[in-house]
Amino acid sequence: MIRSMAYLGLNTPAVTEWRTFGSDILGLHAIDDGADGAARFRMDDADCRLWVHPGIHNDIAYIGWSLSDEREALELKAVIEAGGAKLHRADADEAAARRVRGYYWFTDPMGFRHELSWGQYVSPGTFVPGRPMSGFRTGDQGMGHIVLLVPDLRAADLFYREVMGFNASDCIMDGTRELLFYHCNGRHHSLAIGSPAPGMRGAHHLMLEVNSLHDVGIAVDRCVETDVPVSKSIGCHTNDRMVSAYLYSPSVLRIEYGYGGIAIDDLWEPKTYSRTSLWGHKELRPDLPPAMIVGN
Repeated sequence: MIRSMAYLGLNTPAVTEWRTFGSDILGLHAIDDGADGAARFRMDDADCRLWVHPGIHNDIAYIGWSLSDEREALELKAVIEAGGAKLHRADADEAAARRVRGYYWFTDPMGFRHELSWGQYVSPGTFVPGRPMSGFRTGDQGMGHIVLLVPDLRAADLFYREVMGFNASDCIMDGTRELLFYHCNGRHHSLAIGSPAPGMRGAHHLMLEVNSLHDVGIAVDRCVETDVPVSKSIGCHTNDRMVSAYLYSPSVLRIEYGYGGIAIDDLWEPKTYSRTSLWGHKELRPDLPPAMIVGN
């Protein structure tokens, strides 16, 4: 039922830094702040894709998923509530703030808030990138993908597949590290999970896909010119073949900024890979926190 990742909300004490990072480095379209002072960004004709809210700690505030209509949302709501979670319907003002017709929200067993939304507002032909660039690959593939760090990998896998309905894409077994990937449309994965340590949760990165490989290189150049840390060098992943670099955002969450991810279809056969990258993706800043870890 879930069609795509529609939007994302972050909490951070670094909202001011995000305004420059979002537009000048990532090329997002900055729009007027939210009512709470959140920096807001567009990446296509959707009215808003990313909210960066003021907060004491760095954390994922919410993940918005797109469904076709409220009927689908109600069907999924019933399944999720049967699995033990309680869903709440957003009021009209809350829905308007997210620029959707409506949504139901809940907190999953791993501690992440999800919003099941429908009727995302769009304004055709109005996206203006924050710097010259080719734009972002969105459409029916949605905003991109999010990689979450969960306290219990097996429990999370069961919940995301059997309750929320994500489809397994593949997995990576790299030494002692296990990563699981899930799709809900033609994008290789809209969600992935790993486990940093028992009981810990957080997020590793948000992936944004651009329409030209040149945009990846230019973003890396802009990071060097403005002293923004590049977390991992340009490389190519084994499973989705994305050519990307990892940029260190002001809220610790890494941004995988990539190009050329493969598309999958209904005949896709999940595989297991023994390493994350075919080439590149060398860790450049081991002195920085490896992920947005928010506790247990």
